[in-house]
Amino acid sequence: MSRLRAALAAALLLLSGCRGAEAETVRPALWEVTGPQGEKGWLFGTIHALPETVDWRTPAMDKALAGSGELVLEIADSRGVPAVFARLSRARGLPRLTDRVPPALRPALRRVLAEHNLSDSQFGDLDTWAAAMMISQAAQGAATAEHGLEAALREAMAGKPIGELEGGATQLAVFDRLPEQDQRDLLAGVIGEAASPPGERDPLYDAWAKGDLAALERENHTGFLADPELNEALLAGRNRAWVPMIAAILRAGRHPLVAVGAAHVAGDAGLPALLADEGFRVTRVQ
Repeated sequence: MSRLRAALAAALLLLSGCRGAEAETVRPALWEVTGPQGEKGWLFGTIHALPETVDWRTPAMDKALAGSGELVLEIADSRGVPAVFARLSRARGLPRLTDRVPPALRPALRRVLAEHNLSDSQFGDLDTWAAAMMISQAAQGAATAEHGLEAALREAMAGKPIGELEGGATQLAVFDRLPEQDQRDLLAGVIGEAASPPGERDPLYDAWAKGDLAALERENHTGFLADPELNEALLAGRNRAWVPMIAAILRAGRHPLVAVGAAHVAGDAGLPALLADEGFRVTRVQ
């Protein structure tokens, strides 16, 4: 799943990092969305952090960039996210971080903390979801949001309006509302990802790069996303909330290019399927 923008925007960003720096050509999934009244737009699944050397521009992508009138992202302006994170993440009375994971995971947690020069004491006054995000951000290394597709799309569509589906405060509030046990499940999943062997390919990245929707759908039900409550909070529920917003932008004739994390575009609960249920024609063009 999703792995962090700037000062930690969402758990799907947590798990979208790509390890490795060799140049490669990718062909991620892209859809054209049209409606009966002349509505038109595009839907693109992104990876929020990836190497600088990835070549993602294709004729289909260039057509979408040229034809769109507005870029729509999960978060349009992340500058206020650090302050929101600081406000929402503070907690009192929680046990030390090591005691918030199952005994079998504690050695892995200690290794991850040591590897990234972190200590258990740094997380004593943080909610569990916030600790998970901080550990994930530290583990991402060179795969940063500055190298992600959001930044590249902003550059490619310079001068066009930028809209958002959630904003940083809304996105972080999703995690702040999670029950403590779900937050601990999230932390356990992040530890497992962070402890994976160096150089191991991220299956979510590979699925995105190939436009392999079946593989993306499988990834949407593995790790902590196999937990129904987390899947609903982090994926399915957010997708349903976004559909009326995307539909309104399309019906307003703004010809948007909607770019969201790749986890949001796969399966029956994904945005292409949900927009089709709303009466739009959703045609995959890449």
